[in-house]
Amino acid sequence: VPDFVKNVVIPMNRQEGDSLPVSTFQGREDGEFPSGTAAYEKRGVAAFVPSWDKDKCIQCNQCSFVCPHSAVRPFLLDEAEAKAAPEGFETVDAKGKGLEGLKFRIQVSVLDCLGCSSCSNVCPVDALPMKPLGEEEDQAPNWDYAMTVSEKSDRMDKNSVKGSQFCMPYFEFSGACAGFGETPYIKVITQLYGDRMMIANATGCSSIWGASAPSMPYCKDKNGRGPSWANSLFEDNAEYGLGMATGVKQARNLVRSNVEALLEVTEDKNVRDAAKAWLDGFDEGEGTRDRAEKFAEALKASNPEGKARTLTREILKREDMLAKKSLWCLGGDGWSYDIGYGGLDHALASGEDINVLVFDTEVYSNTGGQSSKATPTGAVAQFAAAGKRTKKKDLGMMAMSYGYVYVAQVAIGADKNQFLKAVREAESYHGPSLIICYAPCINHGLKQGMGKSIENEGDAVKCGYWQIYRYNPVDKSFSLDCKEPERDKFRDFMMGQVRYSSLVKAFPDIAEELFVKTEEEAMERYQKYAELASK
Repeated sequence: VPDFVKNVVIPMNRQEGDSLPVSTFQGREDGEFPSGTAAYEKRGVAAFVPSWDKDKCIQCNQCSFVCPHSAVRPFLLDEAEAKAAPEGFETVDAKGKGLEGLKFRIQVSVLDCLGCSSCSNVCPVDALPMKPLGEEEDQAPNWDYAMTVSEKSDRMDKNSVKGSQFCMPYFEFSGACAGFGETPYIKVITQLYGDRMMIANATGCSSIWGASAPSMPYCKDKNGRGPSWANSLFEDNAEYGLGMATGVKQARNLVRSNVEALLEVTEDKNVRDAAKAWLDGFDEGEGTRDRAEKFAEALKASNPEGKARTLTREILKREDMLAKKSLWCLGGDGWSYDIGYGGLDHALASGEDINVLVFDTEVYSNTGGQSSKATPTGAVAQFAAAGKRTKKKDLGMMAMSYGYVYVAQVAIGADKNQFLKAVREAESYHGPSLIICYAPCINHGLKQGMGKSIENEGDAVKCGYWQIYRYNPVDKSFSLDCKEPERDKFRDFMMGQVRYSSLVKAFPDIAEELFVKTEEEAMERYQKYAELASK
């Protein structure tokens, strides 16, 4: 256990933070906290946890994909690792091209699991039944061993649902609500880009589960790389992220000018080849880490003199800027649709290479469930106790009007591959991007429970309540990625949530009128998108 965990995290979690002297924080005057502290908490709060059935499992990795807390993960073991495994660490032959000769196991961290059952519910073959924690406590040592197994993410395409889950999540064991709809989105994104991510986070649910001191779920790998995370204010997060993007742009441009100058004076072939490859892929995220490492190695192995020596030192002084950063602004609909919209609009309009991820819970989740501009007509919320009377703001359509902003609406419960495709297109686009994620929240009052949040996302898209699409400015294409709504299921979907069904009991005279309006507005949005897709 690191000193910071012993001296700061444990006392703070005991509500003894006021007793810590200032000297405890010496060396951290800037307010910096180390990442990955959540992994040491091991709360063990779930009454029931998933239990892996190796004989039923089809190795699709969907359970890991949807886990809100990164507590369910697949592992690949080589022959030596399988032999060294403790008794009870059962494995099966790995299935899939590129996985020949490896063993496979789904391992659950039972002390980090919150028992939401999302993994169990999404499993197509019932290979993860929920069992009492007391029957599964012996899995804790198995998790510890699984953490020593080498990562083999290069054996499959990481942009696939299955392949992405063999990548390390740089986000684990948050204190988010069990079954919460927000965290699976960012967890998967960290698996794709976490080693080079910079995150600006708006105040709200995502800043609370993202870094409630002293618990930090964002973490780093064995090389010390991982997302850097910071939270400014509720209203200025987009500007905060834009400032990060501008700063990184200036720093990397300075490095580039030094590299170009070095090419004019160096005779070292290895340096020249690595420098040219780095310059050619300067703005490309794919392969950037490999190019950066090869260039840095070539520089360190060289023995330059004169001006080449000076330039080499200047470049290595900013070695952390050699890999292209993946810049993200995170926040909920309260920030993006409402309080911070002016800043969001400014950041998107800037044209800078920045990614915005919106967790749309359709309500101010963290501050008491108040209505936001993302709240649809008819939904009950604080300050809209008799049902909201105005339609949901179409943030995506407003952003698309610029013509040069990448825009996508996603729901992993409806189409995991569509979500991955949107993230890949947004991150690789050399300009601003906006991804709006449908995220079921405890404020929705799902009658089936939050363990069904992923299925609820799928139902939202099937009935036409939520639409998934992608607008790509590169070729001006609009892709509507959902089928025509099954309108007969729309009302059932609404009545499955207390935020709508409670209106029938409290205000029966106006409920029907508002619900008809809710459905009409949803279908109007679908038709609008269908027209765009047909052009």
